[in-house]
Amino acid sequence: MATPLTLGLGGVFIRANDPEALYQWYEKHFGLAREHGCFVFRLDPAPEAKRGSTALSFFSKTSTYFDPAQPAMLNLRVANLDATLAALTSAGVVVDPKQEDYGFGRFGWCTDPEGNRVELWEPLPA
Repeated sequence: MATPLTLGLGGVFIRANDPEALYQWYEKHFGLAREHGCFVFRLDPAPEAKRGSTALSFFSKTSTYFDPAQPAMLNLRVANLDATLAALTSAGVVVDPKQEDYGFGRFGWCTDPEGNRVELWEPLPA
């Protein structure tokens, strides 16, 4: 059996009328604290693992980070962004040529059969 390219859920992105107020509500009622502008849940405490976490992030209803008609976007953690994007391209999946690098990892995007934009995240090594 082949090793899966997807390591787990990287994040959940939800549109909100007032993202700041929603963040404050979750902070107040659930004791969550923001990191990198969102709530982060640590899933990979092992030092040999790539830094992995799950983010809950709220976007304005007018944000263009993903299609405004799409109510939410999946973010999947991947072991190797380049290999994943190449495999998706080879399989005929629509892959956005844009990629972004940040201090916490690399990002790329593809589109699922329903037309939903999916974000792929390769965390930086721990």
